[in-house]
Amino acid sequence: MSLTCGVVGLPGVGKTCLFNAITAAGVTSVGREEANRAVVSVPDYRIDPLVKMYSAPKIVPAQMEVVDIPGLKAGSTAPNGRGSKLLAFIKDVDAIIHVVRCFDDPALAHEYPTIDPPRDVETIDLEMVAADHQTVQNKIERLAKKAKAGDNEAKRDLEGCETVKTGLDSGTPARKLGLSERDIQAIADCNLMSLKPVMYVANLKSVAEGENAYVKALDKLAQAEGAEVITVAARDEADIAQLDPTDQAVFLADLGLKKSSMERLIQAAYRTLGLVNFLTAGPKEVHVWTCRTGSKAPQAAGKIHSDMEKGFIRMEVMTYDDLIGLGSEAAVAKAGKLRVEGKDYVVQDGDIVVIRFNK
Repeated sequence: MSLTCGVVGLPGVGKTCLFNAITAAGVTSVGREEANRAVVSVPDYRIDPLVKMYSAPKIVPAQMEVVDIPGLKAGSTAPNGRGSKLLAFIKDVDAIIHVVRCFDDPALAHEYPTIDPPRDVETIDLEMVAADHQTVQNKIERLAKKAKAGDNEAKRDLEGCETVKTGLDSGTPARKLGLSERDIQAIADCNLMSLKPVMYVANLKSVAEGENAYVKALDKLAQAEGAEVITVAARDEADIAQLDPTDQAVFLADLGLKKSSMERLIQAAYRTLGLVNFLTAGPKEVHVWTCRTGSKAPQAAGKIHSDMEKGFIRMEVMTYDDLIGLGSEAAVAKAGKLRVEGKDYVVQDGDIVVIRFNK
């Protein structure tokens, strides 16, 4: 599976700087009406040692698509606003990266005369809620006709949709409504934007600023909904992303950072969405695959090929640490650490696997 994250926020908060920091795309936000898109490889420390061990000529890392959506503002979803078009970009993302300005600078324009992270977050949330409300209302109208004709499933879905609509009526994002599985199932095809998991980026003017009052206010908001906050200086990191990898490490160290914003955001996205990576490795290629945490062996095998899930027999598993520590597959097997797992095995991050299946 490929991970897709949408970058949202008010105009001028640093979304495109963050996009450039993640992707090194070097794009501009001036006069932009369309979303910027880029695909980045997910850093994984396990790839290079495996390539060296197997002399593999091909590497297929996990990937993440980043969609930088032009700035939204209050009233964007009004009939004559441009927000409906921009919000449509969020429909297909797996998670939302919400960039929030957390610094003062009179020279840099902001949507409001003051800096207030909770207010800025609420502004974007309300625009998504307004768009979602219309989507749910449209489905309610369709279901009502079916329910009136005696469709029992439509009646059940109608109840769920009404529950969601009531919550949206209060201005509350769907992700905060504590919806039941039945409610979520009723609105599954609506692909609600305010239901998508969110991680927040506190954008600072400089890393040296540290955690200021604005970041603390954003942290408090995020903790209340169980979300994560990543602190970045997007402009600085966008400049660093244009450098050679060796120079990048030096400049990041100068800023007191062990990892780039790309690495930190990707790791946060994996945590937010509950994802793990497993690998296949051999003399032809080293390939990283992504699945949901808790996926059983057949479902993980299906990420490689649907035939593997359908005809699944067993999964041969060794851990990355065992393979690197012992030096070869043969040594892993001799040490009794090559396992044969069945359909109930839950795949773990870092598993190196071979799938046996009926073709």
